[in-house]
Amino acid sequence: MKAIPYLFLLLLLTTPAVASAQELVWAADAEGGAPYSFRDPRNPSRIIGFEVDLADALAKRMGRTARFVQNQWDGLVPGLERAQYDVVINGLEVTPERAEKIHFSNPYFYSTLTITTRADDFRVHRPDDLRGLTVGVLRVTFAERYVQSLGDVAIRSYDGQVQQFIDLALGRLDAVVMDTPVALYYATGPQLRNIEIPAARMAFGIGIRKMDEELLHQINAAIEAMKRDDTLRKIYMDWGIYNAATAQAFGDREPVSNDQAVRYREYLDAIRTEHSFRDRLNEYKRYLPLLLQGALVTLEISAAAMAIAIGLGLMMAVGRVFAPRAIAWPIVGFIEVVRGTPLLIQLFIIFYGLPSIGIRFSPLWAAVIGLGVNYAAYEAENYRAGIQSIPRGQLDAALALGLTRMQTIRKIVLPQAVRLVIPPVTNDFIALLKDSSLVSVITMVELTKMYGQLAATNYDYIGIGLLTAAIYFLLGLPIARLSRALEARLAYMKI
Repeated sequence: MKAIPYLFLLLLLTTPAVASAQELVWAADAEGGAPYSFRDPRNPSRIIGFEVDLADALAKRMGRTARFVQNQWDGLVPGLERAQYDVVINGLEVTPERAEKIHFSNPYFYSTLTITTRADDFRVHRPDDLRGLTVGVLRVTFAERYVQSLGDVAIRSYDGQVQQFIDLALGRLDAVVMDTPVALYYATGPQLRNIEIPAARMAFGIGIRKMDEELLHQINAAIEAMKRDDTLRKIYMDWGIYNAATAQAFGDREPVSNDQAVRYREYLDAIRTEHSFRDRLNEYKRYLPLLLQGALVTLEISAAAMAIAIGLGLMMAVGRVFAPRAIAWPIVGFIEVVRGTPLLIQLFIIFYGLPSIGIRFSPLWAAVIGLGVNYAAYEAENYRAGIQSIPRGQLDAALALGLTRMQTIRKIVLPQAVRLVIPPVTNDFIALLKDSSLVSVITMVELTKMYGQLAATNYDYIGIGLLTAAIYFLLGLPIARLSRALEARLAYMKI
């Protein structure tokens, strides 16, 4: 039990500090990919992209320093409403539905949609040809709504913008509909064919909380200034995404050209370079510190959550078995509700829902509490099984010898029950270690999220995946070994 205070001290030390007034804290999903925000293929410790450059330029114009916060795509707006960061800059389309919840800045970029098919598939020449086909889109985007409006299309929605192109190449999809900048970066090579949809036009804006009127005015003023002095134009040309729609909105009468797209060429050179086996090994050495950093977060969350699960689970088990019905039945109800609802929904409620009633947790604490309470329900059932396996005669004998009910539970029942449930508790800890990957939905970058970001940048889901799996295995192996040693030791101890 001495380790528990240390774990809570560690949590306090690693809890993110409140943002400084001199910072512009912006959020995006780096797993989304190029050219928005993604890990540098040549230096994966860096986040790059045209929106990274935009955020830096915007913060500088406002006299601030930009600070990036990772969050999953579909959690960006809820995180903004929760005041986890100041703004969202991640290809956020200006829509009436979102405008009801948050403010949008003046549009900083305009884009069209592009249909991507395999080069040998000539069934699609215009949007109407998608009817009757299976099409991949990014979840909760204009592309998804546009394809839905066509009707008679089998839609597969993805959380990132890489997997659908892989599925297209593997024949699982007939086409992909994405933002044109995404197609420019991912739908390259002679094996693919792109068809732009000029009529499907959308505007990207910076998301800002409704209450932050002053920040909205400052950002709009900075965007307009960067339009006038060509700062935005240069950023877009560097990344090869300057287009007629954006030029028209900016009032730019010069011919649209991306001849100087240095960042775009750097990206293509990085992903198209042929890698030898030795090169791959060197790359994995560069990825390892980032994966270990994610593994440390995973281990911190899992250890603290399991401490909560064991303590709370043991109390609930004792209450359920020995307490009066007035106490036992609420415990039973709590256990069944927690076990019968998805952990993901519980995390969303704790992190995004509770602030509406004044209860706020940092991402780390929300992850620990969510996992801890969820697994406490399972631990309670483990301990209940252990307690009920102790012969009733032992309880009667202890009471007959003059022990109180509490002494009987503490000195006779629990020591034996704990010894019996070591294997299932160990299994639950290893399962919790892997379930910690779900906390990426509340801005935590743990091992699985780091793997997703690196794999999406480098198209290497096998090599990096095997390396990540090996780290998970090494994290869980000592727990299994410790469990066996503890079982062997307790088997010969006298109760």
